[in-house]
Formats: sequence, structure tokens, C-alpha cells
Amino acid sequence: MITIKNVFVNGKRQDILIEGNKISKIGDVKEKNDIVIDGSNMIAIPGLINTHTHIPMTLFRGVADDLPLMEWLNNYIWPLEAKLNEKIVYYGTLLGCVEMIKTGTTTFNDMYFYLEGIIKAVEECGIRAFLAYGMIDLFDEERREKELKKAEYYINYIKNLKNDRIYPVLGPHAPYTCSKELLLEVNNLAKKYNVPIHIHLNETIDEINTIKEKTGMVPIEYLNSFNFFDEVRVIAAHCVHLTENEIDIIKNKNIHISHNPISNLKLASGIAPIPKLLNEGINITLGTDGCGSNNNLNLFEEIKTTAILHKGVNLNPTVIKAEEAFNFATKNGAIALGIKAGEIKEGNLADMVLIKLDKPFLYPKENINSHLVYAFNGFVDYSIINGEIVLDDGKFVNLDEDDIYEKAENAYYNLIN
Repeated sequence: MITIKNVFVNGKRQDILIEGNKISKIGDVKEKNDIVIDGSNMIAIPGLINTHTHIPMTLFRGVADDLPLMEWLNNYIWPLEAKLNEKIVYYGTLLGCVEMIKTGTTTFNDMYFYLEGIIKAVEECGIRAFLAYGMIDLFDEERREKELKKAEYYINYIKNLKNDRIYPVLGPHAPYTCSKELLLEVNNLAKKYNVPIHIHLNETIDEINTIKEKTGMVPIEYLNSFNFFDEVRVIAAHCVHLTENEIDIIKNKNIHISHNPISNLKLASGIAPIPKLLNEGINITLGTDGCGSNNNLNLFEEIKTTAILHKGVNLNPTVIKAEEAFNFATKNGAIALGIKAGEIKEGNLADMVLIKLDKPFLYPKENINSHLVYAFNGFVDYSIINGEIVLDDGKFVNLDEDDIYEKAENAYYNLIN
């Protein structure tokens, strides 16, 4: 059991008791426990939830900046990905987990390849992860069968781990890289195994035009025409360019949106109509995307960018209030992924971070909730995930941080040479 004493949480100073992987009590804890953390100069917040990542792409950080999306993908990212192997992915994932944990993220939702390497790193790091094998069939029947077999294999592989921090997800890349036949089978598999679907949708105008030329419909209308969204949980990344009809579909099918403002800005994809989606009651979450297009995994940067970006483009300083932006990265992410997290309350998963208040940008303390959105640099002091202390006063409990940096650097050189 862990007791956090006299910490500022949910608006006042109180104690938090953690038993097993759950928060069992918030209030006055008198019991003597194995681990006691003095929280008198700290604030406790729910761990952040990153709903769209490609975590091994930490190794692609800075290799292809200032390019349009399709040139970025076709000429740089996909050629590099062709050189990947399980070992390189493992070290890239370790690096990404270190970065996320140090900047307050306790759960991430990922789509990529070489999942054995990703899973090994996640097991070692102690983070919570939703993992999908990224499927791309390029409308080829033979490739489609292989991709679907791999996806189903990894669902069972993850379920058989019996690790309560690691969850299987289905990850068809996007309608412009996946056939209708593959997408129909994804819907069937999601229902068969009761797992979410994680997909890129409506990221660029070019992508939308491609689908429209092939089908006569925009992407979300196209997917809805063959019931792709029916009876399944869908987390749709980006959704930058949407028609009114597509917004209606998103609302009616209860699709969860992963807003990735920094990646969308850097790739000049556009700005998603988040205020309009909010007005329709649609669940908005936040993702960083991969480091090749962001270039980091610091979700606090997404929180701030979301809050200020939509104020600017809408010429309205009241759009996306600080509390809303923070909720996108916490409770809304938990809703999208179907876990009891994202809020520090009794009965929820013990996924939280502690931040020391002796930082210049966190003063005056009376305005701390504002500071966490508009001023904080993202680096936390303690991370507790699934009831285990993973980061203790800025230091990893079970990881050699310097060794990970060295191995990741070597993995990068092996990748580019």
C-alpha cells in the first residue's frame, strides 16, 4: 500500500491511499503503510492519456522536418520503416516510454509494427498501453490476408500475456491505404474480440480527395456506408477536415476523436473544428502523433496548444477553456479507451503523477490549475501507474535512463546506415 500525505488534490490538501492498483481512499488516512510519500509541497493530478502515438518513431525525431505529409511519408518515413526490426523498435519504444513517463503520461494508444519489441519495452517500463498492429494492405488481396492474420495474432498474443496494463487494439491505418474488404473484417474482429479500433481519418485534403475520387464519398461517409462504425468503439485520429454530414455521423456513431494539433500544424494539414465538435457533444481526446511529425511526446504541449490555438483561429478567448483542454488529456481519454482512469477518485485505477510546486512557472500557487495548462513545462516528479511507483523524485525505479539513451542512439545509427 502507498499513502500520499497532505497533497493538493481535487482542490484541497488531503491524503491518498493506494491499495493494489486502485485508489481506495481520498481524505484523512491514518493507517501506517509500507510506502509513505510526503505530498505537502506537491500537487497530484491524474496521469495523462495520449490517444494517438506511433511510439517507435522517437527514432525519427528531426529526420524529415518541414515537408508536406505525402512527401514526408513516401520519401522519408516509409523508406526508414522498411529498415526497422524488432530490436530497433524495442529501443525506440523504451525511449518513448521514458519521455512520456517523465512528462506525465501514464497511458498511451499506439499503432505500429514489430509489436513484440513494443510489448517488451512496455512491460519493462511499467506504463499502461493500448497496442495495435498497424494494417496497410494497399488494396492487394494477398497482403490483406497477411495483415488480418497478423492483427488477429497480436490480439491473442496480448490477451495471453494476462498483463493488466497492456490491451489489444485493431489498427487499420486509413481508408486510403486499406481496402473495403480489410475494413469490413476489422469491424468483425473488433466485435469478435471486444477490442477498440484505432484509425487515421480526414487528416489532409489530398487524402479526402483520393477517397472521393474512388468512392464518390468523403472518408467518414464512405466508412459509414458499409457500417464500419457499427457496434464497435472507434478512436479516430486527426479528423481535421469534416463535412456537416460527417460530424453528424461522428456524433451518432459515438466516435471518439483524437485531436493532434501540433502534428497537424507542423505538417500543414489544417486545424480540426474542435469547438464545433464539442458543441455536438462529441468526445475529444488528445494525441501527440509520432515524433517524426511533432517532434515530442509531451502531452502538456498539446494541452496548451489546444487551448490557445482554437481561441486564435475563432477570434474568441472563451473557446476551449483551461479545464476543458486538461480534461481532453485525462478523463476524456479514459472514456475513449474504456478504462476507469483520468480522474483521481476512489475506485479508479491508481494512475497519477505528482508535481513539486517549487517551480517558478507554478507561482502564484492559487492559480495552479491555470498554470498546468498555460505555464507548465511538462516534467513531473513522481509517476504512479497501476499502483506502482515508476518515477520516484525524478528518477526511474526500474530503468537505467542513461543506458536507454545510449542504446536508442545506436539504434538510430543502425537505422540510417
